[in-house]
Order: sequence, then C-alpha cells, then structure tokens
Amino acid sequence: MIRLALSTLLLAGAAATAQAQELRIHGGPIYTGVAEQPTAEVVIVQDGRIFYVGPAAAAPEVEYAEDLDLKGAVLFPGFTDGHAHLDGIGWRELTLNLEGSASVAEAMARLTAWAEAHPEGPIVGRGWIETHWPEARFLTAADLDAAAPDRIVLLGRADGHAVVASSAALAAAGVDASTVAPSGGEILKGADGKPTGLLVDAAEQLVAGLMPQADPEALRAAYRAGFRVEAAYGWTGVHFMSAPWKDIPLLEAMAEAGEAPLRIYNSVTPDGAAALIEGGPRSVADGRIITRAIKYYADGALGSRGAALFEPYADRPDTTGLMQITGDEIIPLYEAALRGGIQVATHAIGDRGNASVAQWYAAALESTPASERPNGADVRWRIEHAQILRPSDYHWFVHLPIIASMQPSHAIGDLHFAPARLGDARLDGAYAWRSLSDMGVVVVGGSDAPVERGAPLIEFYAAVARADLDGFQGPDWRAGEAVDRATALKMFTLWPAYASFREAELGTIEVGKRADFTAFSVDLMTAPVEDIPKGQATLTVVDGVVVYRADTEPDATD
Repeated sequence: MIRLALSTLLLAGAAATAQAQELRIHGGPIYTGVAEQPTAEVVIVQDGRIFYVGPAAAAPEVEYAEDLDLKGAVLFPGFTDGHAHLDGIGWRELTLNLEGSASVAEAMARLTAWAEAHPEGPIVGRGWIETHWPEARFLTAADLDAAAPDRIVLLGRADGHAVVASSAALAAAGVDASTVAPSGGEILKGADGKPTGLLVDAAEQLVAGLMPQADPEALRAAYRAGFRVEAAYGWTGVHFMSAPWKDIPLLEAMAEAGEAPLRIYNSVTPDGAAALIEGGPRSVADGRIITRAIKYYADGALGSRGAALFEPYADRPDTTGLMQITGDEIIPLYEAALRGGIQVATHAIGDRGNASVAQWYAAALESTPASERPNGADVRWRIEHAQILRPSDYHWFVHLPIIASMQPSHAIGDLHFAPARLGDARLDGAYAWRSLSDMGVVVVGGSDAPVERGAPLIEFYAAVARADLDGFQGPDWRAGEAVDRATALKMFTLWPAYASFREAELGTIEVGKRADFTAFSVDLMTAPVEDIPKGQATLTVVDGVVVYRADTEPDATD
C-alpha cells in the first residue's frame, strides 16, 4: 500500500493553486513520447503549459518560480489510468479491504477483526479472490456467519462482478431458495437448493438496498482518498468508468473548489444517459472534470464465469456465461448517444460479449448517418476490457474502428485460472494487446482499480513482461502478445488522451501542450523488466502544479 505518511501530497486546492505554474525540470532522463525528439534534458513550464523541451544548452533564460531537480528520477508524459473506478478506490481505503487475503481463513480473520472494531451497522468490503486460495472455492454465507455472527455483511469479489452476503443480509433482502435470479445474474445454490450467499452480476442488485447510503461528507471523503492514492501512484488523470451520475455534481463542485488534483474523464452509469445526451458533454474547471461518455455492460467477468462465451466454459460445461443486455435493448441507446455527441464505452470480456458489442456498434453506426452526429465519423467508441476475442473478430476494431480499453494486470492475474476457464484454443485471442496494436488499433491501458491494485508501474510491467510479479508466465500464455516499451508508454499516455478527445493537449511532452508529467524512480525504457514494478512515483504534475512529491521512498506496491 502507499505509505502517504512518508511523502508530501499537495492537493490542488488553495495550497496547490497558490503555487506558481512556472517550472524548470531537469536532472534526469526525460522521455517526451514524440518520435522526432524522443528525449530531452530540460522542460520549462509557463502558465501551466509546456514552453520549452530540449537540450539544456539551448534552454531560454526565462522566469520560473520553481527549479525541480529530478535527482536521477525519470520524467514521462503524465500517466493516465484509462479505466478505473475512483469511488471504489476511495472506499477501498475506508472500508474492509480483503485484497491479498491468502485463504478463506485469512479473509475471515480480517472480517472478524473488522466486526469487533466496528460493532454497529452493516459491514461492507471487497477485494477477495479465490483463485490462489488453498480452499479453491468462493466465499459463502456460512463463512461470513461464523466470522461475524448475526451481522449484515456484504463482501465484493475483487472483480466487482460478484458479492457474498451473510445469512442476515440474505434474509434482510428477502433472498431465499425460491428467489429467481434476475436476467443477467446468478444466485449460486447448494445441493439443498438454498443460496450459498454468492450473487453474480445482476443478482448483486438483490442486496444493493442494504449498502449503507453514504452521507455527502463521507462520499466527499471517499473521493478525496481516491485522489490521494492515484496522485501518489503517479497518475495525472483517470478515466472514471461507471461514474455514478448522482456523483457528477459533487465531482464538479470539488474541481471548482480546487479539490480535484487530477484530470477526471467520466463515463457515467446508464441512469444518467438520457440527461447527459440531452444536456451534452460537460466540462468544468478548465477541463479538470469532463463528462462525455456512457458506460454500458454487455456481460460479466471471467473469474466468476459471467463473461459471455460462444462455447461452454472448459471447467464448467453447463454455462456459457451471462449477457447483461440484448441488441434490441441497447442499439437504440447507442443511436441516441450518437445523435447527442456522447461517447459510448461498453464492458465486454467474453468472446461472445465482444462480438455482440462490435455488431451492435456497427448496426448503430449504420442506422445513424454521420450527418446526424455532432462528431460526424469521429465517435471514438470503446470496448472496455476486450479481454477474450476470436481472432476473426479483430477486424471490427480496425475497420469500425473501436478503441480497445485493456488492463494489462488482468492478464498476469488471470493467467493462474484463465486456461482452466477457457481451454488452450481460446487463449489465441486472449489479452491480445500486441495483435491489436500491430493492426493499428488504439489500445488504452488502464488498471481497473480497485479490481486490481492500480499502480502504473505494475500495469506497465504487465504489458511488457506478460508474467506475474514473481516472473511466472505459465505454459503457452501467448508470450508474443506482450508489447514493446514504446507501445506500452503510448498505452498510458498518448492513447488515453486520444480516447478522451484530448490528444492535442495531452499525452506527450511537446511545446504548447498542458504540463502534465509523471516521474518514476525507475527508467521504464531501459531498466531490466523485473525492476519496473519495484520502482515508485517521485513526482506528479498536473497543469504545471506539483500535486505529489515523494520526500523519501514510499512503497507503492506493498
């Protein structure tokens, strides 16, 4: 975890905005992301924009308020997390975190400790994943009941596509053996026909009413925590997926009050679609918070076997996964977004889910002439995850085109169970970053935090190593789908800028662009690959304002 006590974190509030936006940065390698001038010795910032990039000897004599010596750290264009959940990142800091639990026993020990420390009210947490556990099974209501007797407990699986509920929670929600799962969801039941406690995808909504409703100050605290964590990791921006529509005014108010240190590009929940389409794209605080996309779901997740496949799961032949929506339902929504000038991002993980979304995109584009779209042909629609593809479906990404928004760390975690879920043949189109980028597809890199830890150095490492943090890759894990370092850099800088319609302002270190930078203690372009995740962010700059600076050496990947 990030040890914030060991570093200086400057929120872009009154303290940060009071800092001058004139900087001179030097003292370490500088990678610009520009082919014609890939490196530099000095960057000068004036009025929040890049004024000079180049050799020290040619740097102009200008006024600047702060001289930033990198002291050997390495500067890059600002890293953007192309897929994350800012609210979940914040709540992870404030609720029961089961991330890293090594067994059912350890997870339940954490629950017991939390219950003893918080004797009142429902217990909410997330982050468990059973794929490494010696018990090799999902959590159950019985586990929760033993660890926290008679308490309402809701613990989300790490992927966010399943929740385990205690018996008290199931009873409070009225879920029993007779309950029918909603479309796109599953209620796991035991041999006795009773719910085990695990609710998958749409079935999670059966207990949603039990979640404590955060008061405005608690919600604001969660977002502040999310901003702190992301800034300390070195992210200068976040593409906030499934941003709750009800939270947009709060985020905008925080930005106007100087409480949003990072750039946030919102892709909102479907309940906000009609209002966003009617009102059009939103932007406040000089583009600090932009809302111009809608996030939909086509299927579920691979780990909980909710990802929709054409053929049955190799390790559970009775299911092909869960589609969350039909073409008849969603194509009219896509058409409305096109006419409103709103970007669409759709979650799809399984090969059937991805093929369906691509076909639906094609149908909506065909039925909505470019003359009826504010953005014409430049819609930049995205598929979030694009995780399991049939190679025969790559052409959709090339020719429509579709942006592939992918999270490299999924591949280095999933490698421990995906072969069992899919069988070998379907791995040919799994986590296919290299195949897609070689075909000219824009591949946006993200973390999906809090599903994953959310550290940019882990994501970059995963993209170029395609091995877990211990160096394990496994047999036939399609090592050729790893990307080179120049491509990985684009995945977290220029391509997220493009995916948010801001490539003219962000994504590279060039004169005239906004002064967003990330510095790491490790040289991502030359260090031994195994050293990449051992580094840390040393500096995060947004609009020429330092929003994070490491005073010592915090451990960002604990």
